Amino acid sequence: MAKKGNRIQVILECTEHKTSGRPGTSRYITTKNKKNTPERIELKKYNPILRKITVHKEIK
Repeated sequence: MAKKGNRIQVILECTEHKTSGRPGTSRYITTKNKKNTPERIELKKYNPILRKITVHKEIK
């Protein structure tokens, strides 16, 4: 039987990549507990296209 909980899957997208003008996107998939963090999350993740650590925000 599957667990029932408050964890949902979210997609994180780079904020700096849109303004750089380079093709492609940098996205990561992670999970969060929607009960503890109802607002959208922001994490610093590595962007392989820009080759540096940038801020990634939750989309959708």
